[in-house]
Amino acid sequence: MSTVHDTATLLPDPTELRVHLRALAVLDATIGDDPRFCCYSFDAAWGPGEEAALMENGSGDDFSVLFTPAGVLIRGFDHESEMSPYGTDDEQVWPGVIDEVPAPLRPLLDEPAFHDEGVNAPRVTACLWRETGDTIWRTGSTITFPSGSEDADGSGFLFRLLTDRSPEAVQAHFEDYYERPVPLDAIRHVLAGHPLTPAVAGALNPAVLSDNALLHRIAAQPEVASYLACDGEFDLARTDPIESIALPNGLPVVPVAGCNAGGAHYLCGPTVPDGPRPVLYTDSEGRASLVAESLAEALTLAIVLPSWHDALAGFRPPALNSDYLDDHPDHSTVRDRLLAALRLPPATDREVLDRLLTTAARTVPDGFLPHVPDEEDSAFQPMLELSAE
Repeated sequence: MSTVHDTATLLPDPTELRVHLRALAVLDATIGDDPRFCCYSFDAAWGPGEEAALMENGSGDDFSVLFTPAGVLIRGFDHESEMSPYGTDDEQVWPGVIDEVPAPLRPLLDEPAFHDEGVNAPRVTACLWRETGDTIWRTGSTITFPSGSEDADGSGFLFRLLTDRSPEAVQAHFEDYYERPVPLDAIRHVLAGHPLTPAVAGALNPAVLSDNALLHRIAAQPEVASYLACDGEFDLARTDPIESIALPNGLPVVPVAGCNAGGAHYLCGPTVPDGPRPVLYTDSEGRASLVAESLAEALTLAIVLPSWHDALAGFRPPALNSDYLDDHPDHSTVRDRLLAALRLPPATDREVLDRLLTTAARTVPDGFLPHVPDEEDSAFQPMLELSAE
């Protein structure tokens, strides 16, 4: 019989558990096509100084892992378990399951989210906890489990991705749930705590960051479209560049957006379903640069680093973006909201800057420095300059 006592011996320390649960939430949100059907989520602002990792499978089973200054509380509910409050005559929690929860953590079980209307008991069949400073996970020591069940309290299936945290187990879960292949290398990348780049997100779910999907999301999000057209200098209504251009590498170019200063963004290469196309930028002064490896990266650049033009001119933090931040002190909040609306991975200034500089360095050697067809000496000049540091 598998019980919560077995789970307690297999869980990692709270720090590792938190990283793993955040990774599961990131994977679910990225692999899934509709956030409404994601099982795993992570709320970094559950309460003052509290974070919550949540799982709900849509079939009546759920768990929560609450991280607080006093410690961590894990509550699981298997709706088919004999130990469910709904399976007892008095609709109370099974004896011993929560009786020993320490006083500093006990109020967490009173959260309205864990109570159903008309039932005077938290929704719980399995419970574990670990107070701050403790070295092991603890459970009720006096529980008498019902016989005849291999998973009496539901802990075996509820917490299976917390006790077996291997990339292979996580891959198998998401492939079974979403009924399509999920690359193991991308799973490993996220579970290791590395940043979720557009490239990794595209590997996990090619459709979610495809050009068409992103353009449709922008059209459906007025706030996003407004920001991109103004602060982001990525106006999708401006698709008439000043002049036609061609690339030395022969790839076709299609204008996708413009800016108030007369610049234009182009998607480079043939249209491939769900496939990324590099993004080239040309300004009104005859300069150009490759700025992103995909439309997803270009949008992330426009949202996270609105002063990216200065980066190509050699500016680096803290000077880079400083004027913009002085005028827009709420930028970090707006940034996170816009990225979430487009389902783009979170990204820091440093990550986006590094990607920009790496991509821009490909402009000349890889044949992305454009020229005007049928005009002599019409080649653009590269925008990337050496750092001013």
